[in-house]
Formats: sequence, C-alpha cells, structure tokens
Amino acid sequence: MKDALATSLDSYSADNALHWKRNLVICVFGSFTTLVSLTLLLPFLPVYVEELGVKTNAAIVGWSGVAFGATFLGTGLTAPLWGYLSDRYGRKPMLVRAAVGMAIVMPLIGCAHNVYELTLLRFLAGIIGGYASSSTLLVATQTPKDKAGWALGILSTGALAGTLTGPLIGGLLPGLIGIRNTFFAGGAMIAVAAILTMVFVKEKFVPRPRFTGTSDLAGNKNLRLIVGAMFATAMLVLFANMSIEPIITVYLQDLHADRSEVVLDAGIVMAASALGSIIMAAPLGRLADRIGGWKVIVYCLTAAGLLMIPQAFVHSWWQLAILRFWLGAALAGLLPSIAKQIRQSVPERSLGKVLGYSQSSQYAGQVLGPLMGGAMGGMVGMRSVFFLTSAMLLVGAAANLWAYRRISNHQEEA
Repeated sequence: MKDALATSLDSYSADNALHWKRNLVICVFGSFTTLVSLTLLLPFLPVYVEELGVKTNAAIVGWSGVAFGATFLGTGLTAPLWGYLSDRYGRKPMLVRAAVGMAIVMPLIGCAHNVYELTLLRFLAGIIGGYASSSTLLVATQTPKDKAGWALGILSTGALAGTLTGPLIGGLLPGLIGIRNTFFAGGAMIAVAAILTMVFVKEKFVPRPRFTGTSDLAGNKNLRLIVGAMFATAMLVLFANMSIEPIITVYLQDLHADRSEVVLDAGIVMAASALGSIIMAAPLGRLADRIGGWKVIVYCLTAAGLLMIPQAFVHSWWQLAILRFWLGAALAGLLPSIAKQIRQSVPERSLGKVLGYSQSSQYAGQVLGPLMGGAMGGMVGMRSVFFLTSAMLLVGAAANLWAYRRISNHQEEA
C-alpha cells in the first residue's frame, strides 16, 4: 500500500519537475502579500472599530476579535471545497481565484461604514480568498517528497514574513495615509501577486474524473488516526498564536504603555512572533525531512506550551516581544510538518480535499483563538488567556506523542 501511495504522489510531482522551483518563488511572494494585507489591520483594528461607532472598552475588544476572526471563519468553511476542486481541475486556478478575489475585497474593507459591514467584508474576504492555503497544496504536491519539508518551510517563511511585515506596516502606514487608504494599498499589493500568478505559475495537470469509490479513510484506522491528529494539531497551532494577538494593544495599555506609542509597540510585539518563525521555519522543515514530521511536532508543541506561561508575568512591551519571538520560533516547525505528514500518508486523489480540511482546522483555530482571547480578556483578564493556551499546547504535545507511538507500534506489528 505504501508503494502505491508513493507512486500516486510522485506522478504529479514528476509531471511538474520543471516548474516546482519557479512556482515556489511565486507562491512565496503571493503568500507574503496576502498575509501582509490580512494582518496589517491588527495594530489599529481596535482604533478602527472605535471609529466605526463602538465605544466601551469591552465592546471594542470583543468586536476586534469578531472582525479579525471573520476572515478565517470564511476561509475555513470553503477550504475543503477549493481543495476538492483543485483535485479535479488543478491547483493554479485556485491560486488565481484567491488572488483576484482578495484584490477586489480588500479595498472595500476600507469603505466600511459600521462594524457590521467591517465584519461582513472580512468574512467575504475569507470565503473567496485563501491564497496561502492554495499555495500550500500546490507546493506540497509538486515538490519531490525528500524536499517537501524544506519547501513547505520556505513557503511558511514567506507567509510568516507577511505576518511580520503586516503589523509593522499597520503600525506606521495609517499615520501617513490614513486607516482607510491603508486597505487600498493592501489591495494593490495583492493585485500584483494576482498578475504574477497568472503569468508565471505553470502547472501540468490532467483532469481527473470524480472518484466514486470507498473513502480512503474507510477501514484504515492508522490513516484516520494520522489525519485526525494532524487536523487537531493544525487547529491548536493557530489557536495558540492568535489567542492573544487581537488584544495585544489593550494588553499593552494595561501594562501602562505610552498611549501615544501603543499602536507601534503592539505592531512590534506582533511582528516578533513572525520573526522567530521566519528564522526557524526552513531549518525545522529540513529537520522534519531528516527525523520525521511527527517528532518535530511533539518537540515544538512542548516548547511553545512552556514559553506561553511567562508571557502572563511581563511588565513591559519589550519583555513580551522577546517571549513572542521565541514562541514564534517554537511554532515554526508545526505547519510544514503537518502538511508533510499528510502528503506522505494520503493518496493523491484525495490529497487536495484532506489538505483543505487541514486548512479548515487551522482557520478554526484562527477563529476560536481571537474569540476566546477577546472574551476571556474582557471578562476574566488578559493573563488568563496565556495560562489556558499553555495548557492546551502541552495537552496537544502529549496527545501527539501517544498517537505517534501507537502508529509506530502498529507498523512494527504489521
């Protein structure tokens, strides 16, 4: 069975052996620009929400979490559909669709008149977007399997660089051109990515008929356990990273940060996590190619869970920035390792759909993280968010270790 899976997976990558390196470069740039546009509003989101008519501190925190998470809710709902369509019609059409859709919707967000329109437009951006997730599918399936971890790490570096740059731009650009014009600038960047994708991304894809046989997961307990563990871990990774980011601005105000500089300080703190991930994503991806993705997942979850605790006891913004840097470094190896594990386990005919559900799991974490962070931060206190997230990460590490050992025992018995 393993040989059949390997042949199936290698057929598509062999057909695109001449294209995968160039496609990787374009996907890195496109993921960078789309993530910049999605995250640049983080430092000024509470300010924008207040400008749209929300007044009380608790309501501003709550609506900031809802508006930010709406995009990832929309993407999570539609990711399996786009993954299924990519299995049937190709990966490139999904990239073009996402880039063009985001280029249109992003400027509209800058035209919102109230917080309801803001939330609805963010949700719409998620429904028709998802460039980074489509890039993950293209790279995971085209790259030779012995380089998959490294290539996915490089792709993750591009996306994380966008996550790093977005808050920095969001901390600086509104003061120069205004909040609403910042969204227009973001839409222009995505438009450039759309043009490059249409012109330079190449794909040799043979349309496949609709598969009507038994599900690949049916009757395969090991595969179901692998896929289930990867889905849960994907959700946990984004939950841990996003549980605090939408409320960092308010958290820094509670730490008595200078109100006139709090937006810029928040941008630096948010960027620190992405910087740590940028530095470590490719090395950890290469490590996953060497020792296996599951071991990297267990190590990284454990480190992230321990690093979350001291963030509840900081006294200044720069202390939080240092800890967020190391948290980002710990989380960097998780998503490439998850995609690599799925790529090596799932037949090619179902790979797009399964990776789509994996993306949905990630976006579920991005939805639940801001919602939980906003709710607990407003009602119980900001510090409680760090303790809960730490506990979830450590439980996730233990669960993955159990699943890895169980799969290993089954393979030895077989």
